[in-house]
Formats: sequence, C-alpha cells, structure tokens
Amino acid sequence: MNIPRSSFPRIVIIGGGFAGISLAKRLRNKNVQVVLLDKHNYHNFQPLMYQVATGGLEPDSIAYPIRKIVQEYKDFYFRLAEVREIDAENNILYADIGELKFDYLVIATGSKTNYFGNKEIERNSMAMKTIPQSLNIRSLILENFEQALLTNDIDERHSLMNFVLVGGGPTGVELAGALAEMKKAILPKDYPDLDVRKMEINLIQGSDRVLDSMSENASEKAEKFLLDLGVSVWKKVRVTGYDGKTVTTNSDLSFDSATVIWTAGVQGALPHGLKGDSFIKNVNRIKVNQFNQVEGYEHLFAIGDIAVMSSEKFPLGHPMMAQPAMQQGRLLADNLIKIINKKEPKPFEYKDKGSMATIGRNKAVVDLPKFKFSGVFAWFVWMFVHLFSLIGFKNKAVVFLNWVYNYVRFDREARLIMRPYKKRSNVSFTSDEL
Repeated sequence: MNIPRSSFPRIVIIGGGFAGISLAKRLRNKNVQVVLLDKHNYHNFQPLMYQVATGGLEPDSIAYPIRKIVQEYKDFYFRLAEVREIDAENNILYADIGELKFDYLVIATGSKTNYFGNKEIERNSMAMKTIPQSLNIRSLILENFEQALLTNDIDERHSLMNFVLVGGGPTGVELAGALAEMKKAILPKDYPDLDVRKMEINLIQGSDRVLDSMSENASEKAEKFLLDLGVSVWKKVRVTGYDGKTVTTNSDLSFDSATVIWTAGVQGALPHGLKGDSFIKNVNRIKVNQFNQVEGYEHLFAIGDIAVMSSEKFPLGHPMMAQPAMQQGRLLADNLIKIINKKEPKPFEYKDKGSMATIGRNKAVVDLPKFKFSGVFAWFVWMFVHLFSLIGFKNKAVVFLNWVYNYVRFDREARLIMRPYKKRSNVSFTSDEL
C-alpha cells in the first residue's frame, strides 16, 4: 500500500464512518502512525440520507472527503480500499489493493442492511444504507410516476404509486413523512395529469409501536403525525416475502407495490478472519470488553455499530447510532495512547444525550435524558443538532439554505433522475453493493 515505515506504532482504522472519523481526529498529531482504510473516499452523514432519497438534498451536501479531514495530520495516511481478511495472528490485513502490517487494528466497519436470511426480499426490495442506494430510491420513485402516466392499467398504476416501507424505526418514520409531504405539496404540481391522491404510503412495523427504541410518548406522537399526513401505519405485522410485485405478511394483509424500501434491521459489516467466538453470528457484531478490545485478541479493537459491549444496562450492546460510535472512537484514541505508554486504559461508559426523529414539516419528537417534547420546537431542535453535526462549513451552509428554501417554497429542487435505476432480475447480488 506504499505506507512508509515509521518509528511510531502503526494504528490501522478500517472504516470512515462516525466511529472511525472520531477516532482519527482524536489521534491527530500524536506519536503514532495512523492509516485509515475505507471503500469510499468520503464520510457519509447517514441520518440525512432519506432527504437525498426524496429529493430534499443533493448527495454531495451530506458527504465530505476523508482526505480533506485528515490532510493536515502528521504521519497519517488514507487508502481507498476494501478489506477482505484479517490475519490477527500475524498482525496483517489483506485488502483489494494489497496487504498491510499493523501494531494495532481498529475495526469500525459499521453496519449493513439485515434481511434476516430472506433472499427474495433482499433481491427485490430497496435498501438505504449508502448514498448510491439513496440515489437509486430517488430515481425509482420518480420513474414510477413517469411510468404511471403512461399506463392505462389501473392495477399497474396502483402498484407504481403504492410505496411500502418496512421498519418503523427513525429511518422508516422519517422516510414515510418525507414521502407524505411530497404527495401533499410537490407531486400534484409536477404531475397535474395524474391523480396523486391515489398514492399510498404504507409503513409496516413488527412491534406494537413505531420508534420503539424511544419513549412511548414519542411513539404515540410520531404515529399521530404520520396518520395526519396520510400514512397508513401497520403494527404487529411482519413481512415474510416480496416477489417484486406483491408483499406478503404473517397476517391476511398483502400489498401490491412496485417499490418496497427495507429499513427493518441492520447487522454488522464484519470482515473475514476473526475466530467464531469473537462475534455474534446472527447479527455479525464483534464482542468487545469495556475497553473496546475484541475478545480473544490483544491488538484488535472494534468500535461503533460493529461492536457489542455487553453490560448490565446494555445487555445487547449499545444502540447502533452515531453517539455511541463517536464516544467510543474518542475514548479509544485516548486509551490506545495510554496502552502504548504502558498506562491503564479507561473503561467506556456511554453518556446518553437523547434521541430524536422528524416526521416532516414542523413535526418531530425529541427524547432528552430529562425532557421529552414534540412538535415545532422539537423540529427546530432536530434541525439544529443535525446541522451542527455535519462536517464542513460548506455542507452546513448548503443544507441550511436548502432547508430554508424548501420551507419557504414548500419545494424540493433535487427531484432529478440523474442516474436511471432499473431493477435487476434473476441476478444474485447483495443490495448493499448497488
């Protein structure tokens, strides 16, 4: 990989997400050599991807070049690479661009869509874990309406205008709200010769409430907001199949839909090479101790969504969200320096700063440790937090101006089919590769 030798210990980070970037920033100009590997050359702000999918933002406004983040760091190297295997016994990793030795390895590969082994759903539904996938969804939504104009078949038109979202977590709820706002204010102007009132948005949730990771008050408010926007919410329903035309469930419900977006679960993006007892197989997440050290290894660490740190308060590990990932990244940077200097590391303790979700214009729910609220004020809090969390002044400015424009004009300028999307049939592929 053409990484020069250094007199300092080499720390290799796999992944440029929230966890990896937080770790890299904290290691800036320390007495270590840092190598960051990622299969993309940008950091992706995932919480706003649904706005890319629904035409509210262009993808470059939520992505930031990794090389620009680290360009002034000493003894710091970035390589565009996809890691294929880890040889932990010999401290070597193998990637598509070559191999690299390390003194300490940090796995921050994040998560990918979990279809729970259902290959039919994986083949025919849409995922939204990457920017290319968000652009695919945006193209498919608009292409469906273009096709609906051309068909005289009522059933086909209904299928093209029926959107099924599987998973009532923050992503599913926010995407449903955004689609509902498109139906209300944007699509009728773009397609005056189409009865957009017949567009359906169905949100399917397996548990008894949406946003089940948040408070019951937030769940109730979010569901009310969705219903007010015209979204049909189906609870205690589990999708069992989707052949590209019909969604089947574990109940009598079925949906004819040309677009199914799967947000029902995630699993760790686990690299090959670790011992079987070091990770949880059904979710592909790595077991770590309180110092984020991988069980069974001395020089391997894992942070963020890929890591499971079990405790009395979090028996299944911390929430797979940005805050735990960033906190683990920052603490691990400090601990690695302590370990190198033969000092005692500090155990990780998650500081829950709250959670939030937006359901559309002037509608959001916020759960803080001491306060819970919803409505317009919650919506402004949601915008401020997400705007502040973006990397780069330009991204912050562009997103803010887009939000102001969209609010004043009730419009979304980015509803463009820049890259037409056509579903592939009878081809074996992983949706996260699209």
